[in-house]
Amino acid sequence: MQQGGERPAAGTFEIAVYFCDSHVNAYQMRQWYEPLRELQKRWPVVILARNIEGAELLRRESGLHVVFAPKVKHLEQVIDRHPLRIVLYVNQNTKNFQMLRYGSRWHVFINHGESDKMYMTTNQIKAYDYAFIAGQAAHDRLRHNVWGYDVAARTFEIGRPQADYMSGSAPYPSDNRTVVLYAPTWEGDRPSAAYGSIITHGEALVTQLLESKQHRLVYRPHPRSGVVNDEYGAAHRRIVRAIEAANQADESAHHVYDQSGAINWQLAQSDVAICDISAMIYDRLAVGKPVIVTRPASSEAIVDELGYLQACEWLSTERAGNVIAEVERVLHDDSTQEKLAYWAEHYFGDIRQGEPSRRFSEAIETLMQRWYDTEAEMKQRQGEQNG
Repeated sequence: MQQGGERPAAGTFEIAVYFCDSHVNAYQMRQWYEPLRELQKRWPVVILARNIEGAELLRRESGLHVVFAPKVKHLEQVIDRHPLRIVLYVNQNTKNFQMLRYGSRWHVFINHGESDKMYMTTNQIKAYDYAFIAGQAAHDRLRHNVWGYDVAARTFEIGRPQADYMSGSAPYPSDNRTVVLYAPTWEGDRPSAAYGSIITHGEALVTQLLESKQHRLVYRPHPRSGVVNDEYGAAHRRIVRAIEAANQADESAHHVYDQSGAINWQLAQSDVAICDISAMIYDRLAVGKPVIVTRPASSEAIVDELGYLQACEWLSTERAGNVIAEVERVLHDDSTQEKLAYWAEHYFGDIRQGEPSRRFSEAIETLMQRWYDTEAEMKQRQGEQNG
């Protein structure tokens, strides 16, 4: 490999992850920590952080090397020192273009989650040389929605590498209670993205689960819940208080209000997950376990039912107060289990332990080789022109 050049000097980096946001959007990076830590065993990785709060948080918790580069001149200092071959991007921040302007390297969009949101099919994907996508569903979504984009040539299907690291100890005892993860998204900043269910479904379903002696609730709201809508934030706080009261009334309940940074045991160990339209649905599919999706109450919310949402287990506002019956149905209905297996494979391919990480590593390896081959080709062209 690497016939076009020599390996860089020790202490330099060939792979960068570019992140412009503050700590508020750190969840977009957190889910990549484990795959990146594994990747750096082969290819040293540096995070280029453009926001001071984001940089400080990443330094504390990522386990990766972080460089704070607030201005373009600082980016250029990094580029001068480090022979970056691949730059990875987890979101579509407009400041990404300050890095995309630098050629002679591959710019790769890796995203921060798989979903059927409008975000997944924006024309912005054309700005990157390549994109790492989850599987066939993402391939079809791009082919149908992004004009003039060569999906086959510019994407790599890697599944969900994060799913290989979804483990850890749950903060409750092992017993006979059915564990239900309720992971609502935030209220959104426009009517078309009003997917949040805390007001419309959340309080009703939480009330029933907290009253049950056979169920345990793990409540994990989106960290931005309530930032736009005060009523949404108030409903969230009522749920938190209800969890505290239920645990005080029953010491064996061990209901959880989860504010932890990492998402792992929550998806892997819960028996059923209840999610809004968000990437959490697809993270759950990646582990192949039952999921219920809240149907948005707002008629203005755009719901793309061409993918998994055409066949998912919907929870309407009317059924939210009878959520236990829905939980038991998805746990024990054979046809529901068959649908789950089909859609998990359609979105992520082979979800067996270790397979997504292998595909992620192979995609990086392919682009590294492609970089060295392209470098050699460019040098040959220059030599012919100069000769």
